Amino acid sequence: MKTTTRQDTRTHLLDTGEQLCLQRGFTGMGLNELLQQAGVPKGSFYHHFVSKEAFGVALLQRYFARSHQQFSAFLAQGDAPPQKRILAFYQQIEQRFRESGDIYGCLSVKISAEVCDLSESMRDALTQGSQAAMATLAATLEQAVAQHGLTLGSSPQACAETLYLLWLGASLQSKITRDVAPMSNALRVFTHLLSPSTF
Repeated sequence: MKTTTRQDTRTHLLDTGEQLCLQRGFTGMGLNELLQQAGVPKGSFYHHFVSKEAFGVALLQRYFARSHQQFSAFLAQGDAPPQKRILAFYQQIEQRFRESGDIYGCLSVKISAEVCDLSESMRDALTQGSQAAMATLAATLEQAVAQHGLTLGSSPQACAETLYLLWLGASLQSKITRDVAPMSNALRVFTHLLSPSTF
């Protein structure tokens, strides 16, 4: 018989909470609903998290750590020039949206605007997560400039921020309209910024 550990309980709460947040948003996820869905008593929740806000911070930190690992791994694989890998990463997201009509699993798109005015600590977690993604993009762009002769109209850091913010806005608009067009438009801009004529 398997023994449930404290870490198992914490992970289970985060797994359940993430799914509820993706469905209802953070404020729409009631604590009682979370506990009932997870089958965890209130005392166990407060053993791991001092408040719902602390739970939200842990949720975002885990989400961004996982997303960053996947993003970094994707950009590091294959023999294609770095700028092509960047385009391929976002093209696969657009294709999934085109097929499903939804952005599955993107917690930052779902709750970023919602929590920024409610929780300074959650806003900070969102800031750190987005900065990590932009830093990875910038490093990949630096590699493209140094090793593949990519010409950018701005510094790799500024270009990375432009790409990240453009995609975040396009993703949100695609979610609002349930239309892939904003993502497709963003990809066209990406293709232009990444100078396809150079690779």
